[in-house]
Amino acid sequence: MSKKVTSITGSGNASPPSLASKSKGLRADAQRNRDKLLEIAHRVFTTHGIKISMDDIARHAGMGVGTVYRHFPTKEELFGAVMVSHKTRLIEEAKKWLHHEDPGEAFFRYFAIVIREAIANKAITDALVRSSLKKDEALIEIAEDFWREINQLLVRAQKSGSVRKEASIEDIRFLLTCILQANGDGNSFPDRIVSIIFDGLRGTEHNHKKSRS
Repeated sequence: MSKKVTSITGSGNASPPSLASKSKGLRADAQRNRDKLLEIAHRVFTTHGIKISMDDIARHAGMGVGTVYRHFPTKEELFGAVMVSHKTRLIEEAKKWLHHEDPGEAFFRYFAIVIREAIANKAITDALVRSSLKKDEALIEIAEDFWREINQLLVRAQKSGSVRKEASIEDIRFLLTCILQANGDGNSFPDRIVSIIFDGLRGTEHNHKKSRS
């Protein structure tokens, strides 16, 4: 597929050094604090979105706000690190689906996982739909990797005839964004809408199987 896979968060100006590199070389206790902070921040961003203050994040983590700022000088950097961690997990999940024996089932089941995760996570929704945060290089790179893995699942499903050939990764990205925008502040999975969208994406092989059944 010739279309360029772009980041869900878009492009941006040159950023400070990668968030991923900043965790290297930390003392064991400092690393534990950082890991705990990322875990708590992910939970807080999921519940409250990106507007929550650093003071509130520190309170939820049971840390002084100075400790939080020592690890992450800005909320953008903290949010970026949370997103990198989250997207890394989704990328690993996508790699597993690439080995599934049914390419069509692999694509649709993974796409449903991505939709469910995005709806449940206010921070991801904000980043996909209306984020104004500056973009970290590590976040941009991990987002591109995320869409690259989805593209591999898409191409594999298209080759099997399970997904219509004219569908592009940009179409998938657009559909995900539209679902999130339409869902608004709701946190339930829109089963009927997703089913209709998936039916529209299905290819000739699926339709042949359906007509023979």
